[in-house]
Amino acid sequence: MPTMADVARSAGVSVATVSHVLNGTRPVLPHTRQAVLDAVEELGYTPNGLARSLVTSRTRSIGLAVSAISNPYFTEILQGVESSALEHGYGLLIADPHDDPVHERKVAQLLHERRVDGLIVAPSARPQELVAYLTRHAVPAVFLDRLIHSGTDAGSPEASGQREAPGRREAPGPQGAPGFDQVCADGAEPTARLVTHLASLGHRRIGLVAGLPGLSTTTERITGYRHGLAAAGLPHDERLVVHGDSSADGAERATAALLSLAVPPTALVTANNAMTIGALRALRERGLSVPGDMALCCFDDFDWADLFSPRLTAVAQPGRELGARAVQVLLDRLAAPDRPARTVRLPCTFVHRTSCGCPARPEKGTDS
Repeated sequence: MPTMADVARSAGVSVATVSHVLNGTRPVLPHTRQAVLDAVEELGYTPNGLARSLVTSRTRSIGLAVSAISNPYFTEILQGVESSALEHGYGLLIADPHDDPVHERKVAQLLHERRVDGLIVAPSARPQELVAYLTRHAVPAVFLDRLIHSGTDAGSPEASGQREAPGRREAPGPQGAPGFDQVCADGAEPTARLVTHLASLGHRRIGLVAGLPGLSTTTERITGYRHGLAAAGLPHDERLVVHGDSSADGAERATAALLSLAVPPTALVTANNAMTIGALRALRERGLSVPGDMALCCFDDFDWADLFSPRLTAVAQPGRELGARAVQVLLDRLAAPDRPARTVRLPCTFVHRTSCGCPARPEKGTDS
């Protein structure tokens, strides 16, 4: 089996130079780097990751804890994490915490014991045990998609005391997650846009099928819903906000409750892709059509949304970009452990189709 010394002799460089090329620890002239890579390819050299980790105290691996099996939205994020990790020479260990607070702490411990260099985690609605473990063991970590704030139930701009304009931005990390960076998509403003769009079509009773209580994404989308109503000059009726618990079955029950009101809504906003499916089931059970009997807009676009009849008007989150950005933020943390924690927000896109009741357009139209 060829060694690093064999590669160095073949390339006509020192063993240290080979190490710098393979580990990215120091800049190397392009022609020298290429000579090393050519020698690696010719000799079939495979670096000894275990030996390297003993020397550097790094395994060049990242732990990812997201509920990708039970939530299709996270599948796209996972793809972004994986491609970015591989691009930077990192392997990926994946575990599904199932949005369970006890299980997510065990998952974090399991990944940490596998000596990953850092973790990317989509926290549950009650992440206290997770945060305590990561803090106690000083594990570099990035919270993904869902924010954590101290003394609040969620990560809305109101909860953090900050009101920020929509768009790609970075801010100091929120209190309650000291030392932990966070990456998420905007939630409030895009939801407000769905509401104002439905209001512009004449709807005065707009229902919201919200997610699992305690998640920052749930609170932000409820906040956006209220802002949208206010912007449209519509009153806020608590009876029109129901929780579908971020699942299809929960949303089916919640939508049925809305339809049972003495004066039901004429339009719905669903707060994630799974709940959109549940809401559609409930409407079908009642023999109601979209948008003829009920206009519908949803948060989370998904691959088959354009294949429904009618085609679903939606807010599309930048899933792959969120995953890739989380990796970059984690690598920045590993390179500079003492840097201030930050929260990165990425913008969403409004995808205008026909489930809202608007006529079909000649071409698919999107705008941000």
